[in-house]
Amino acid sequence: MNPVYSALPTTIFEKMSAIARETGAINLGQGFPDAPGPEDIRRAAADAVMNGYNQYPPMLGIPELRRALADHYCRHHNIDLDWQTEVVVTSGATEAIAAAILSLVSEGDEVVMIQPLYDAYMPMVRRAGGIPRLIRLEPPHWTIDATALDAVIGPKTRLLIFNNPANPTGKMYDRAALELLAERCVRHDVTAICDEVWEHIVFGADHTPLITLPGMRERTVKIGSAGKIFALTGWKVGWMIAGKALAAQVAKAHQFMTFTTPPNLQAAAAIGLAKPRDWFVGMRSGFERSRARLVTGLESAGYKVLPSQATWFVSVDLEASGIELDDVSFADKMALEGGVVTIPVSAFFEEEPVRNILRLCYCKEDAVLDEAIGRLAQMRTALTS
Repeated sequence: MNPVYSALPTTIFEKMSAIARETGAINLGQGFPDAPGPEDIRRAAADAVMNGYNQYPPMLGIPELRRALADHYCRHHNIDLDWQTEVVVTSGATEAIAAAILSLVSEGDEVVMIQPLYDAYMPMVRRAGGIPRLIRLEPPHWTIDATALDAVIGPKTRLLIFNNPANPTGKMYDRAALELLAERCVRHDVTAICDEVWEHIVFGADHTPLITLPGMRERTVKIGSAGKIFALTGWKVGWMIAGKALAAQVAKAHQFMTFTTPPNLQAAAAIGLAKPRDWFVGMRSGFERSRARLVTGLESAGYKVLPSQATWFVSVDLEASGIELDDVSFADKMALEGGVVTIPVSAFFEEEPVRNILRLCYCKEDAVLDEAIGRLAQMRTALTS
Protein backbone atom coordinates (compact mmCIF):
# COMPACT_ATOMS: atom_id res chain seq x y z
CA MET A 1 0.00 0.00 0.00
CA ASN A 2 1.33 3.42 -0.95
CA PRO A 3 1.56 5.93 1.93
CA VAL A 4 -0.71 8.99 1.82
CA TYR A 5 1.11 12.24 2.33
CA SER A 6 -0.20 15.66 3.32
CA ALA A 7 -0.72 17.94 0.33
CA LEU A 8 1.74 20.68 1.26
CA PRO A 9 3.08 22.70 -1.69
CA THR A 10 6.72 23.33 -2.63
CA THR A 11 7.52 27.00 -2.12
CA ILE A 12 8.36 29.05 -5.22
CA PHE A 13 11.58 30.15 -3.51
CA GLU A 14 12.84 26.59 -3.20
CA LYS A 15 11.95 25.86 -6.81
CA MET A 16 13.66 28.92 -8.27
CA SER A 17 16.70 28.84 -5.97
CA ALA A 18 17.22 25.19 -6.91
CA ILE A 19 17.39 26.26 -10.55
CA ALA A 20 19.99 28.90 -9.63
CA ARG A 21 22.10 26.29 -7.81
CA GLU A 22 21.82 23.75 -10.61
CA THR A 23 22.51 26.13 -13.49
CA GLY A 24 24.73 28.80 -11.92
CA ALA A 25 22.20 31.50 -12.83
CA ILE A 26 22.28 34.79 -10.94
CA ASN A 27 19.74 34.53 -8.13
CA LEU A 28 17.56 37.65 -7.96
CA GLY A 29 14.70 35.47 -6.76
CA GLN A 30 15.14 34.52 -3.11
CA GLY A 31 15.62 37.51 -0.82
CA PHE A 32 19.06 37.27 0.73
CA PRO A 33 21.96 39.74 0.50
CA ASP A 34 25.42 39.06 -0.88
CA ALA A 35 27.03 41.00 1.99
CA PRO A 36 27.90 39.03 5.15
CA GLY A 37 26.02 41.32 7.55
CA PRO A 38 27.21 43.75 10.25
CA GLU A 39 30.60 42.62 11.58
CA ASP A 40 30.04 43.75 15.15
CA ILE A 41 26.82 41.74 15.43
CA ARG A 42 28.45 38.67 13.92
CA ARG A 43 31.40 38.97 16.31
CA ALA A 44 28.98 39.31 19.23
CA ALA A 45 27.36 36.03 18.18
CA ALA A 46 30.76 34.32 17.91
CA ASP A 47 31.75 35.59 21.34
CA ALA A 48 28.46 34.36 22.79
CA VAL A 49 29.17 30.89 21.39
CA MET A 50 32.65 30.73 22.90
CA ASN A 51 32.04 32.54 26.16
CA GLY A 52 28.30 32.52 26.69
CA TYR A 53 25.52 30.10 27.43
CA ASN A 54 24.92 27.29 24.92
CA GLN A 55 22.22 25.20 26.58
CA TYR A 56 18.43 25.55 26.36
CA PRO A 57 17.47 29.18 26.92
CA PRO A 58 14.01 30.11 28.26
CA MET A 59 11.13 29.17 25.98
CA LEU A 60 10.04 32.83 25.67
CA GLY A 61 13.56 33.98 24.78
CA ILE A 62 16.56 35.20 26.74
CA PRO A 63 15.80 38.21 28.98
CA GLU A 64 18.43 40.33 27.21
CA LEU A 65 16.67 40.04 23.85
CA ARG A 66 13.18 40.47 25.25
CA ARG A 67 14.26 43.62 27.10
CA ALA A 68 16.01 44.88 23.96
CA LEU A 69 12.85 44.35 21.91
CA ALA A 70 10.71 46.24 24.43
CA ASP A 71 13.21 49.11 24.46
CA HIS A 72 13.54 49.08 20.67
CA TYR A 73 9.81 49.37 19.99
CA CYS A 74 9.45 52.01 22.68
CA ARG A 75 12.13 54.15 20.99
CA HIS A 76 11.02 53.60 17.40
CA HIS A 77 7.22 53.35 17.68
CA ASN A 78 6.35 54.50 21.21
CA ILE A 79 4.92 51.06 22.05
CA ASP A 80 4.94 50.40 25.80
CA LEU A 81 5.70 46.69 26.29
CA ASP A 82 6.19 44.49 29.33
CA TRP A 83 9.20 42.44 28.23
CA GLN A 84 8.34 39.62 30.61
CA THR A 85 4.78 38.96 29.41
CA GLU A 86 4.36 40.57 25.97
CA VAL A 87 7.43 39.40 23.99
CA VAL A 88 7.96 35.88 22.58
CA VAL A 89 11.17 35.02 20.71
CA THR A 90 10.83 32.48 17.88
CA SER A 91 13.06 30.64 15.42
CA GLY A 92 12.49 33.10 12.62
CA ALA A 93 9.42 35.03 11.58
CA THR A 94 8.01 32.06 9.67
CA GLU A 95 7.84 30.06 12.88
CA ALA A 96 6.15 33.04 14.53
CA ILE A 97 3.58 33.11 11.73
CA ALA A 98 2.93 29.38 12.08
CA ALA A 99 2.67 29.54 15.87
CA ALA A 100 0.28 32.49 15.74
CA ILE A 101 -1.98 30.84 13.16
CA LEU A 102 -2.02 27.43 14.84
CA SER A 103 -2.77 28.93 18.25
CA LEU A 104 -5.50 31.33 17.12
CA VAL A 105 -7.37 29.47 14.35
CA SER A 106 -9.78 26.59 14.98
CA GLU A 107 -11.72 24.40 12.57
CA GLY A 108 -14.16 26.52 10.57
CA ASP A 109 -12.75 29.92 11.52
CA GLU A 110 -12.55 32.35 8.61
CA VAL A 111 -9.23 34.07 7.97
CA VAL A 112 -8.93 37.20 5.84
CA MET A 113 -5.77 37.40 3.73
CA ILE A 114 -4.62 39.84 1.08
CA GLN A 115 -3.40 38.70 -2.35
CA PRO A 116 -0.64 38.70 -3.42
CA LEU A 117 0.39 37.06 -0.16
CA TYR A 118 3.53 35.51 1.27
CA ASP A 119 3.31 31.83 0.52
CA ALA A 120 3.68 30.56 4.11
CA TYR A 121 0.27 31.85 5.20
CA MET A 122 -2.10 29.68 3.22
CA PRO A 123 -0.72 26.22 4.09
CA MET A 124 -0.73 27.03 7.82
CA VAL A 125 -4.27 28.41 7.74
CA ARG A 126 -5.51 25.27 6.03
CA ARG A 127 -3.53 23.03 8.40
CA ALA A 128 -5.25 24.79 11.31
CA GLY A 129 -8.67 24.15 9.74
CA GLY A 130 -9.25 27.76 8.80
CA ILE A 131 -11.32 28.92 5.83
CA PRO A 132 -9.42 31.43 3.63
CA ARG A 133 -11.27 34.62 2.68
CA LEU A 134 -9.21 36.49 0.11
CA ILE A 135 -8.94 40.11 -0.99
CA ARG A 136 -7.37 40.48 -4.43
CA LEU A 137 -5.22 43.56 -5.08
CA GLU A 138 -4.11 44.76 -8.50
CA PRO A 139 -0.99 46.51 -9.80
CA PRO A 140 0.44 49.02 -9.96
CA HIS A 141 -0.75 50.49 -6.64
CA TRP A 142 -2.06 47.36 -4.84
CA THR A 143 -4.73 49.35 -3.00
CA ILE A 144 -7.06 47.84 -0.36
CA ASP A 145 -10.67 48.69 -1.18
CA ALA A 146 -13.23 49.05 1.62
CA THR A 147 -15.90 47.30 -0.44
CA ALA A 148 -13.64 44.32 -1.09
CA LEU A 149 -12.75 44.12 2.60
CA ASP A 150 -16.40 44.24 3.67
CA ALA A 151 -17.20 41.42 1.25
CA VAL A 152 -14.90 38.97 3.07
CA ILE A 153 -15.11 40.01 6.72
CA GLY A 154 -18.05 39.07 8.93
CA PRO A 155 -19.31 37.21 12.00
CA LYS A 156 -17.23 34.08 11.30
CA THR A 157 -13.99 35.99 10.80
CA ARG A 158 -11.45 35.09 13.45
CA LEU A 159 -8.25 36.48 12.00
CA LEU A 160 -6.76 39.02 9.60
CA ILE A 161 -3.24 38.35 8.31
CA PHE A 162 -1.65 41.61 7.25
CA ASN A 163 1.81 41.92 5.69
CA ASN A 164 3.11 45.50 5.88
CA PRO A 165 5.48 46.44 4.33
CA ALA A 166 4.37 43.86 1.83
CA ASN A 167 6.22 41.06 0.10
CA PRO A 168 6.22 40.69 -2.92
CA THR A 169 4.92 44.13 -3.93
CA GLY A 170 7.11 46.46 -1.86
CA LYS A 171 3.91 48.24 -0.86
CA MET A 172 3.81 50.22 2.39
CA TYR A 173 0.21 50.95 3.35
CA ASP A 174 -0.76 54.50 4.22
CA ARG A 175 -2.59 55.73 7.30
CA ALA A 176 -5.99 55.55 5.61
CA ALA A 177 -5.54 51.83 4.83
CA LEU A 178 -4.38 51.11 8.38
CA GLU A 179 -7.36 52.97 9.84
CA LEU A 180 -9.72 51.02 7.58
CA LEU A 181 -8.31 47.68 8.74
CA ALA A 182 -8.23 48.70 12.40
CA GLU A 183 -11.83 49.91 12.35
CA ARG A 184 -13.07 46.67 10.79
CA CYS A 185 -11.05 44.53 13.22
CA VAL A 186 -12.56 46.35 16.18
CA ARG A 187 -16.09 46.30 14.73
CA HIS A 188 -15.99 42.56 13.99
CA ASP A 189 -13.84 41.53 16.99
CA VAL A 190 -11.06 40.23 14.73
CA THR A 191 -7.48 39.53 15.78
CA ALA A 192 -4.70 40.71 13.45
CA ILE A 193 -1.46 38.88 12.75
CA CYS A 194 0.84 41.59 11.42
CA ASP A 195 3.85 40.30 9.50
CA GLU A 196 6.12 43.35 9.74
CA VAL A 197 9.53 41.82 9.09
CA TRP A 198 10.37 44.62 6.63
CA GLU A 199 9.59 47.38 9.14
CA HIS A 200 13.09 48.93 8.91
CA ILE A 201 13.66 48.42 5.15
CA VAL A 202 11.49 51.38 4.14
CA PHE A 203 12.10 54.38 1.89
CA GLY A 204 10.50 57.81 1.88
CA ALA A 205 8.19 57.36 4.88
CA ASP A 206 8.26 55.78 8.32
CA HIS A 207 6.52 52.48 8.97
CA THR A 208 3.45 52.59 11.23
CA PRO A 209 2.62 49.31 13.01
CA LEU A 210 -1.07 48.38 13.04
CA ILE A 211 -0.76 47.61 16.76
CA THR A 212 -0.37 51.36 17.47
CA LEU A 213 -3.79 52.28 16.08
CA PRO A 214 -6.80 52.77 18.40
CA GLY A 215 -8.35 49.49 19.53
CA MET A 216 -5.51 47.31 18.18
CA ARG A 217 -3.14 47.05 21.15
CA GLU A 218 -4.79 43.95 22.64
CA ARG A 219 -5.90 42.32 19.39
CA THR A 220 -2.64 42.35 17.39
CA VAL A 221 0.26 39.93 17.12
CA LYS A 222 3.15 41.93 15.65
CA ILE A 223 5.87 39.79 14.06
CA GLY A 224 9.45 40.89 13.42
CA SER A 225 12.76 39.44 12.25
CA ALA A 226 16.40 40.05 13.11
CA GLY A 227 17.26 38.28 9.87
CA LYS A 228 15.66 41.05 7.83
CA ILE A 229 16.67 44.00 10.03
CA PHE A 230 20.35 43.01 10.11
CA ALA A 231 20.53 41.21 6.74
CA LEU A 232 21.40 37.92 8.48
CA THR A 233 18.68 35.75 6.98
CA GLY A 234 20.23 32.43 7.98
CA TRP A 235 20.06 33.24 11.68
CA LYS A 236 16.31 32.65 11.90
CA VAL A 237 15.71 34.84 14.95
CA GLY A 238 12.19 36.25 15.02
CA TRP A 239 9.65 37.39 17.58
CA MET A 240 6.02 38.03 18.38
CA ILE A 241 4.83 41.15 20.22
CA ALA A 242 1.31 41.08 21.69
CA GLY A 243 -0.79 41.94 24.73
CA LYS A 244 -0.31 39.68 27.75
CA ALA A 245 -3.26 37.34 27.11
CA LEU A 246 -2.57 37.06 23.37
CA ALA A 247 1.18 36.54 23.90
CA ALA A 248 0.47 33.72 26.34
CA GLN A 249 -1.80 32.07 23.77
CA VAL A 250 0.66 32.18 20.86
CA ALA A 251 3.50 31.04 23.13
CA LYS A 252 1.60 27.79 23.70
CA ALA A 253 2.04 26.83 20.05
CA HIS A 254 5.67 28.02 19.99
CA GLN A 255 6.55 25.72 22.90
CA PHE A 256 5.52 22.66 20.88
CA MET A 257 7.30 23.73 17.69
CA THR A 258 10.91 24.88 18.06
CA PHE A 259 10.48 25.63 21.80
CA THR A 260 13.47 27.94 21.70
CA THR A 261 16.09 29.66 19.54
CA PRO A 262 19.94 29.58 19.73
CA PRO A 263 20.90 31.78 22.71
CA ASN A 264 24.09 33.12 21.11
CA LEU A 265 22.14 34.51 18.14
CA GLN A 266 19.56 35.97 20.50
CA ALA A 267 22.31 37.74 22.45
CA ALA A 268 23.78 39.23 19.28
CA ALA A 269 20.37 40.35 18.03
CA ALA A 270 19.82 42.15 21.33
CA ILE A 271 23.02 44.14 20.75
CA GLY A 272 21.89 45.04 17.24
CA LEU A 273 18.47 46.25 18.35
CA ALA A 274 20.13 48.69 20.76
CA LYS A 275 21.94 50.48 17.92
CA PRO A 276 21.18 54.21 17.58
CA ARG A 277 18.72 55.55 15.01
CA ASP A 278 21.58 56.74 12.81
CA TRP A 279 22.63 53.13 12.21
CA PHE A 280 19.20 52.25 10.84
CA VAL A 281 19.24 55.33 8.60
CA GLY A 282 22.64 54.33 7.21
CA MET A 283 21.52 50.74 6.70
CA ARG A 284 18.52 51.91 4.68
CA SER A 285 20.63 54.26 2.56
CA GLY A 286 22.83 51.38 1.47
CA PHE A 287 19.86 49.34 0.34
CA GLU A 288 18.29 52.40 -1.29
CA ARG A 289 21.40 52.84 -3.41
CA SER A 290 21.25 49.22 -4.59
CA ARG A 291 17.55 49.56 -5.33
CA ALA A 292 18.20 52.65 -7.45
CA ARG A 293 20.95 50.84 -9.36
CA LEU A 294 18.65 47.97 -10.32
CA VAL A 295 15.68 50.23 -11.12
CA THR A 296 17.78 52.53 -13.32
CA GLY A 297 19.29 49.57 -15.14
CA LEU A 298 15.94 47.91 -15.74
CA GLU A 299 14.34 51.10 -16.98
CA SER A 300 17.27 51.75 -19.31
CA ALA A 301 16.74 48.24 -20.68
CA GLY A 302 13.10 49.06 -21.43
CA TYR A 303 11.39 47.42 -18.48
CA LYS A 304 8.44 49.06 -16.77
CA VAL A 305 9.29 49.09 -13.05
CA LEU A 306 6.47 49.40 -10.51
CA PRO A 307 6.74 51.61 -7.41
CA SER A 308 8.46 49.98 -4.43
CA GLN A 309 8.42 51.74 -1.07
CA ALA A 310 9.99 49.00 1.04
CA THR A 311 11.56 45.50 1.21
CA TRP A 312 14.51 44.19 -0.84
CA PHE A 313 12.35 43.78 -3.95
CA VAL A 314 11.19 45.63 -7.04
CA SER A 315 8.73 44.38 -9.64
CA VAL A 316 8.43 44.81 -13.37
CA ASP A 317 5.31 44.77 -15.50
CA LEU A 318 6.09 42.42 -18.38
CA GLU A 319 3.10 43.43 -20.47
CA ALA A 320 3.92 47.14 -20.13
CA SER A 321 7.51 46.27 -21.01
CA GLY A 322 6.40 44.89 -24.37
CA ILE A 323 6.85 41.23 -23.40
CA GLU A 324 4.01 38.88 -24.36
CA LEU A 325 5.00 35.98 -22.11
CA ASP A 326 3.25 35.52 -18.77
CA ASP A 327 5.33 35.77 -15.59
CA VAL A 328 5.87 32.03 -15.12
CA SER A 329 6.91 31.47 -18.72
CA PHE A 330 9.24 34.45 -18.64
CA ALA A 331 10.74 33.46 -15.27
CA ASP A 332 11.45 29.92 -16.53
CA LYS A 333 12.95 31.18 -19.78
CA MET A 334 14.99 33.84 -18.01
CA ALA A 335 16.37 31.31 -15.54
CA LEU A 336 17.14 28.47 -17.96
CA GLU A 337 18.17 30.46 -21.03
CA GLY A 338 18.96 33.96 -19.77
CA GLY A 339 20.88 33.09 -16.63
CA VAL A 340 18.89 35.14 -14.11
CA VAL A 341 16.47 33.69 -11.55
CA THR A 342 13.43 35.82 -10.67
CA ILE A 343 10.09 35.18 -9.01
CA PRO A 344 6.72 35.20 -10.85
CA VAL A 345 4.26 37.15 -8.70
CA SER A 346 1.37 34.89 -9.76
CA ALA A 347 2.89 32.37 -7.29
CA PHE A 348 1.69 34.67 -4.49
CA PHE A 349 -1.96 34.31 -5.53
CA GLU A 350 -4.29 31.53 -4.47
CA GLU A 351 -6.95 32.44 -7.03
CA GLU A 352 -7.33 34.77 -10.02
CA PRO A 353 -3.59 35.49 -10.24
CA VAL A 354 -2.08 38.56 -11.84
CA ARG A 355 0.16 37.03 -14.51
CA ASN A 356 2.27 39.89 -15.82
CA ILE A 357 4.34 40.93 -12.79
CA LEU A 358 7.85 39.69 -11.99
CA ARG A 359 9.70 40.21 -8.67
CA LEU A 360 13.45 40.83 -8.49
CA CYS A 361 15.71 41.12 -5.44
CA TYR A 362 18.19 44.01 -5.43
CA CYS A 363 20.26 43.41 -2.24
CA LYS A 364 23.24 42.17 -4.24
CA GLU A 365 26.73 43.39 -5.04
CA ASP A 366 26.99 46.04 -7.76
CA ALA A 367 28.77 43.71 -10.19
CA VAL A 368 26.09 41.06 -9.74
CA LEU A 369 23.30 43.57 -10.37
CA ASP A 370 25.06 44.96 -13.44
CA GLU A 371 25.55 41.49 -14.94
CA ALA A 372 21.93 40.60 -14.22
CA ILE A 373 20.72 43.83 -15.81
CA GLY A 374 22.74 43.05 -18.92
CA ARG A 375 21.23 39.57 -19.21
CA LEU A 376 17.70 40.88 -18.62
CA ALA A 377 18.25 43.53 -21.29
CA GLN A 378 19.37 40.87 -23.79
CA MET A 379 16.30 38.79 -23.06
CA ARG A 380 13.90 41.70 -23.54
CA THR A 381 15.60 42.62 -26.82
CA ALA A 382 15.29 39.03 -28.03
CA LEU A 383 11.60 38.85 -27.07
CA THR A 384 10.54 42.23 -28.46
CA SER A 385 12.59 42.38 -31.70
